[in-house]
Amino acid sequence: MISMDVDGTHTSEGAQNYLQIAQVQLPNDNIQVDGRNYDEDRKEAGGYGGADCKISIIQKINHDGEVNRARYMPSNPDIIATRTSMGPVYIFDRTKHTSQPDPSGICNPDLKLVGHSKEGYGMSWHPRHEGHLLTASEDTTICAWDINGSAVEKTLEPVKVYTGHTAWVEDVSWSPLVSSIFASVGDDKKLMISTSSTKANHSIEAHLAEINCVSFNPKNEHILATGSADKTVALWDMRNLKHRLHTFESHQDEILQLAWSPHNETILASSSGDRRLNIWDLSRIGEEQSPEDAEDGPPELLFVHGGHTNKISDFSWNPNDPWVICSVAEDNICQVWEMASNIYSQDTVSVPSEQLE
Repeated sequence: MISMDVDGTHTSEGAQNYLQIAQVQLPNDNIQVDGRNYDEDRKEAGGYGGADCKISIIQKINHDGEVNRARYMPSNPDIIATRTSMGPVYIFDRTKHTSQPDPSGICNPDLKLVGHSKEGYGMSWHPRHEGHLLTASEDTTICAWDINGSAVEKTLEPVKVYTGHTAWVEDVSWSPLVSSIFASVGDDKKLMISTSSTKANHSIEAHLAEINCVSFNPKNEHILATGSADKTVALWDMRNLKHRLHTFESHQDEILQLAWSPHNETILASSSGDRRLNIWDLSRIGEEQSPEDAEDGPPELLFVHGGHTNKISDFSWNPNDPWVICSVAEDNICQVWEMASNIYSQDTVSVPSEQLE
């Protein structure tokens, strides 16, 4: 199986940065895991690099400064938005760029979105409205863009600017099921739920420290999760934000990214500054554990990936293969991996939100 990966570089000062497109050749057959290779420290069987898998960079595009984040448009993966270490947001149509970067080093985005005065990370393409993008920034604002709008000299201004946060807005996410709703989180410890036409409808102090990430469940319109510098992941029901549904605790450092599985309603992943990527299964919340099992974490902690040697800054689920994840870290390593099938072989079931306590 061949999959595509979009990433950006964070090089040392003065070196050229790139937006990169990678092709990943995944093995077609299930990997047979040898139990004799069990790693007691990582709680994993097998190793890294042993599978018949190859990652190849097939395109490099010059980029101004570090790539804080890159996201492709769901309806057209050739259109890629990037966050720079400055204010502008860049849009690239990779079909209009050669496979090798211009030797001059000049960055030539197809569109420059100008509206933020400072850098940022948060970025979310609308899952249904092609070309609609939300971006969040250190300048405390959220900008809404329509890249199909009329640009002047390849420069576009936002169609709307949302205010309400009082500190860096770390992340923003469109609801995949309710087209008019998005969520935002920031260093003001606030989770805000907004509509595309008004200011925030709901605002709560959701954590004890800065909130770095937010993610809607792709199969349940009411459920979302937030990850914080307080080392926890919180589960919420939009119908009652006064009380969190559950707190996921196991990470030893701040939560940097969250993503629900696109294939399983109860599966959530989180990455952290502790160099771990945790897979959680909501259907196992409250299960009884032996004292030995409890030492490894709560029952809902399905799996811990410990292959990176530095903070895991971003990751994504494979949209076609249910248990394959690509993760990148500040050790400049990109890993494509899959947990052993015996770990998730227990049937996962949907749990009504009222049963999550």
